Amino acid sequence: MRILNKYLKKYYPRMALGFSIKSIGTLSELMLPYILSHILTNVLGKNVGEIIMWGGLMVLFSAIACSFNIVANRMAAKVSRNFAEALRRDLFYKTLHLSARQTDKFTIPSLESRITTDTYNVHHFVNMIQRLGVRAPMLLIGGIAVTLVMDAYLSLVMISMLPLMFIVVYFISRKGVPLYTKVQKRVDSMVRVVREDAHGIRVIKALSKTDYENRRFDKVNRELVGEETKSGVIMGSVNPIMTLFMNMGSVAVIAIGAHRVTGSLSSAETVIAFMQYFTLISNAMMSVTRMFVMYTKSAASARRISEVLYTEEEQRVEAKEKFPDIKTDAHIKFDKVCFSYNGKRNNLTNIDFEIKKGESLGIIGATGAGKSTIVKLLLRFYDANSGGIYINGEDIRTVEKSRLYEMFGSALQHDFLYADTIEENIRFGRNAVSHDDVERATKTAQAEEFIKAFPEGYEHVLSQHGTNISGGQKQRLLISRAICTKPDILILDDSSSALDYKTDAALRRALKEQMAGTTVVTVAQRVSSIKDCELIIVLDEGRIIGMGDHSCLMENCSEYNEIALSQMGGAFVD
Repeated sequence: MRILNKYLKKYYPRMALGFSIKSIGTLSELMLPYILSHILTNVLGKNVGEIIMWGGLMVLFSAIACSFNIVANRMAAKVSRNFAEALRRDLFYKTLHLSARQTDKFTIPSLESRITTDTYNVHHFVNMIQRLGVRAPMLLIGGIAVTLVMDAYLSLVMISMLPLMFIVVYFISRKGVPLYTKVQKRVDSMVRVVREDAHGIRVIKALSKTDYENRRFDKVNRELVGEETKSGVIMGSVNPIMTLFMNMGSVAVIAIGAHRVTGSLSSAETVIAFMQYFTLISNAMMSVTRMFVMYTKSAASARRISEVLYTEEEQRVEAKEKFPDIKTDAHIKFDKVCFSYNGKRNNLTNIDFEIKKGESLGIIGATGAGKSTIVKLLLRFYDANSGGIYINGEDIRTVEKSRLYEMFGSALQHDFLYADTIEENIRFGRNAVSHDDVERATKTAQAEEFIKAFPEGYEHVLSQHGTNISGGQKQRLLISRAICTKPDILILDDSSSALDYKTDAALRRALKEQMAGTTVVTVAQRVSSIKDCELIIVLDEGRIIGMGDHSCLMENCSEYNEIALSQMGGAFVD
């Protein structure tokens, strides 16, 4: 668990102080049975003043133990809280900076459970190790040391049980890590189903599929319960077995202690104090057991967290020497680009086109033809397997991501709105965007009218995912977000599919007027959305089967002609 050392290193001085305070409290606690034994043996029956003095000493040590343990526990809570905060922050940061391919590999539900459940497990272990990591061993070792002084024979009877306990803990904890790893994987599956159902709850209800989704959830829930049962059966046997050994030790101590008292080899007072120490030692041993059980769970979680944190950056900024600039007057250029998601079948093959600054590109084709994939490559969510993608002659692999993304304004196919005001959803945390910029963008995106219809206007609060507005309104807000910074390149990936033809046409006219100088890339299913683009490419199974303007494609591309006529009939015939 090297991750603990990395994140706890700066807290070591504070932890050392907390351990010292905890040690003082634990030593005070260890003194109590010894003082009781002294009172029973040497003080009881003497003058009241001496009894009060020794009784007061017990109260003092009890107060010290209580107060010092409280202070140490609070310090431990603060360290573990700050540790977990830093761990979650870095894990979330790393998650945001994973490449799209790496995100696909880990899966979103798994990343969610690593940020939540796994960090909680590690946090809980760090808190426990500070609270019990000093106290339990000190009570265990200190209690054994004191009992050896009081009655070595009885102490050896008790000590004989400890190796058996350690063997049980060791072998069971070894099985725990892989078991808890499987449990967390099942948690990932359950989170995925919950996430999917929460996102699609309206569709589920509309199609009367609540029973089906219940069965689907029950399936992953039962699988999770099955793995938890396996780990619970094994790890849950630790405490009962430990309790059995301790009870056996306790019976042996009482029996042998009674025999030694009868034979005048020991005193009843010593046996009474000895039993108190045995209780302390037993509780300490149980605490050590709990730490081992918690360790197995946190070790599995730490391993999953480390897999993300120590994943090497996949998409580095490459040197110009490796991917030199090219001379071109094109703003965007794809040069014989090939790409595959899984490394087997090409999703794009020999994509080759270019457009100049201020021009517009339309991309159309059947579902799965590769339209959105071109957008993902242009935004460098993925890297092409071969060929090059250039912006102003620069290979995008040589451009710093911050500078690359500043060039774009994007309204993507599965974009999102969050629970906040309309204005904040459009501004999206960009302080440079003023209210005037927001108003200008909404006017261009044909969203101003419906926004002002709300009593709160731009302060109207949206629900999560924008479920309290229509699909067309949501798309117009997303376009407003994309254009409010006047980007160099505007990407509209199926972002007007929910708009009626009249609103869509008004949007296209407004974009042409207000976004002059911006290169626009439009992915659409409707020919009307791309009809006026300077360049249109028609895709089929990842290949360009037609390229040109609308008139050219109507004459020379039968597939495009067929799409246009099927949608609008004679309206598209020039």
